[in-house]
Parts: sequence; structure tokens; C-alpha cells
Amino acid sequence: MSNYDITKTLTDVKNGTITVDEAVAKLKIQPFEDLGFAKVDYHRKLRQGASEVIFGEGKTVSQIVEICKSIIKNGEENVLITRLSSDKAEEIQKELPFTYYEMGRIGVVGENNPITSAGKIVIATGGTSDMPVAEEAALTAEFLGNNVVRLYDVGVAGIHRLLAHTETIMNAKVIIAIAGMEGALASVVGGLADCPVIGVPTSIGYGASFGGISALLSMLNSCASGISVVNIDNGFGAGYLASMINKNSKETL
Repeated sequence: MSNYDITKTLTDVKNGTITVDEAVAKLKIQPFEDLGFAKVDYHRKLRQGASEVIFGEGKTVSQIVEICKSIIKNGEENVLITRLSSDKAEEIQKELPFTYYEMGRIGVVGENNPITSAGKIVIATGGTSDMPVAEEAALTAEFLGNNVVRLYDVGVAGIHRLLAHTETIMNAKVIIAIAGMEGALASVVGGLADCPVIGVPTSIGYGASFGGISALLSMLNSCASGISVVNIDNGFGAGYLASMINKNSKETL
């Protein structure tokens, strides 16, 4: 049951349109549905402001489709699917109104939510190779109704590329800094910006980067203030957190 549904139900009680018992019956609607292979959380949006997101990796096409249909049947107009392969996306497109973004491995059933926050989320990557993780973050934030600015391939190996976008960095409400190798981009951005910075270490790099552990430790040990760090390659987590920060700011449309 959405915030709108609950507010409408309570307003109907106040106006005498429905009885208290009828309202109780509506509010008793089970907050999740057991599909056998998944328990779909219908009250996620009520609790957290965003409906349940489907992690596509490891799920079959039929499972993903059934979960999507269940979510839509219970009042949501769209569904976000992460870590979705192109072959699964092809099959899902036969069943649902669906858009697939191959680089970010993101699928969207329906349309993105309308932009409701005036603040901008800036997403910066150290290199082109970090773009798949960046697109996962960007597409997640856009799905959740945010204005996203992409600054790709602006790593510290050519720091003038980043400094050319100083004004964009200064005007951001939150910045996601995505980098592999030694992960220095987060510290540099954190030293320039007056907003929260979310560091995303990626598994990009040569052997001694240890699949992203080197970048993770660098970001965790950053000397710049105001930096939080999500797990290796976790673009979705960064995009979701950035959305929460942006939407909780006082600057709204």
C-alpha cells in the first residue's frame, strides 16, 4: 500500500466515506507476498521512499517477470532491475514494457520517476573502464527521480580534465567518485567539493590492485573529509544513497 493509498484511506474515514472497519481491512493488506521463490515487499516504498528493486543476477527470466508483475499489480508504475544480462533482457522485453541499458546492466519496467529534487548528482569516473559501474549508479539515480550529470574519464593521471569541471563540482548536491587502480579520485574530489562525496572503488586495475581492494582501502583511508565509501563495483548502492541525500536536502522543485 502506497503513501497515497494510506492517506486517501484515512481521509475517507475522516470524511465519513468509509467506516473505520473498512479502513482497517484495507490497512491489513499483507505487506509482502510469498511467491514461493521470493517474498515481494510491497511496503518498501512506504518505509523507505522507493519501491523494491530486483537484483537480476542469479534469477531466472520467469522469476524476474513474475516479481515485476506482482509489484505492478500492487500499485507501482515502474520497476528497477539491476545486474541484468542482455540475454535475459531480450526475453523480458517479450513480456513487459521494458527498456534495457546494456552498459549499466540496468532494466527499467515502465518509465523513470519524475525529477522531484532541484539538486544535481554529479558522477565522476577515473577512466573509461569505470563507466559500467558509473552507469549503474547514474541510471539508478535517474530512475529514482534525480538530475544526474556525468563526468567520465577525469582521473588523476590527467587532473586538468577534472579541474576543467570545477564549477560543476562546486554546484553539486552530492558527488559519486568512481575509480579503480589506486582510487585517488575520491580524495581529490573530496578536497574540492562542499557536498557529500560517495566513493565507489572498482575492480579495474593491474594485478596489485587486487580486484578493487587497493582502491577500496585508499578511499577508506582518504584524508579528505566528507567521504563515504560503498563496496567494490557497487554502483547501485552509490546511486541509491546519493538519491537519499539529494531528496533529503531542502532544495526541491
